Amino acid sequence: MIVIRKAEYVASAVKYEQYPVGGLPEIAMAGRSNVGKSSLINKFLGRRNLARTGNTPGKTQTLNFYSVNDAWFLVDLPGYGYAKVAKTVNAQWGPMMETYLKKRESLRAVIQIVDIRHAPSTEDIEMQQWLRSKEVPTMVVATKVDKIARGQWLKHLNVIAKALDIPDVSLILPFSAESGVGVKELHEAFEEILGLA
Repeated sequence: MIVIRKAEYVASAVKYEQYPVGGLPEIAMAGRSNVGKSSLINKFLGRRNLARTGNTPGKTQTLNFYSVNDAWFLVDLPGYGYAKVAKTVNAQWGPMMETYLKKRESLRAVIQIVDIRHAPSTEDIEMQQWLRSKEVPTMVVATKVDKIARGQWLKHLNVIAKALDIPDVSLILPFSAESGVGVKELHEAFEEILGLA
């Protein structure tokens, strides 16, 4: 299992030229605003306030790069699909994320984060299809599992699997930043993606 010895914020970028250089492998986190992405990042990295969790969804409007163990980057992509964010900002995010996902050669995989309590949104479905069409390895993590009874998980996970066209529900990782469910499994998945296992 990956031991996180060091994790630090390195850069925020809106343009390709602003990305960190050096070619270290990267894993990106994508998800709707308010899906618990920052909480997941903090829990995963074992840092309380590294990724800013805001009460206002849509706060992450840049690509945020976090260096982990000086060996790889975790990249927090802007949350998508939050209606109150100005249309112009939403319009900028599309190309910004597309540029990153298309051009970044060191990108190893995208972790797509969904809220277990809700059926995937149109944006979630579009994101999954887009990643698939570009052949970007993708793993889906369902957050906030502490908010529903464990006996209900499978029912909700089946809804997500069906909407995102995922063949096997066991490919979706249940996760809770509150209780720590899924943290170990996510570490193992990262280890595999990064070839550290």
